[in-house]
Amino acid sequence: MAFDSATLSAPNSSGSVFFDRGELDLLLNLYGRMVGAGHWRDYAIDARKDAAVFSVFRRSCETPIYRIEKRSPASTRQGPWTVTAPGGQVLKRGHDLAQVLRVFDRARFAIVE
Repeated sequence: MAFDSATLSAPNSSGSVFFDRGELDLLLNLYGRMVGAGHWRDYAIDARKDAAVFSVFRRSCETPIYRIEKRSPASTRQGPWTVTAPGGQVLKRGHDLAQVLRVFDRARFAIVE
């Protein structure tokens, strides 16, 4: 599927938050690595009025195992990016997506069954 970066990053009249092309590239590269390692199997992208959410699943019929959210930059001083675990635990927050996604580095990330 081809994405038009102008429609993803351009603000619309409703004020919704979207991912831009560079952010989607980082998210999908992480997703590809984790699928290749056998940890993730499905994803969903949700564009809400207050946030854009990239959810990842171990199985598509379950609740997301992680949610990577981009909120409006004006809504929080800790940065627009948040990685949230299943129980609502915030794993990492920040202003830079690449830095926030480092929570999934191989040395720190392990699946516990």
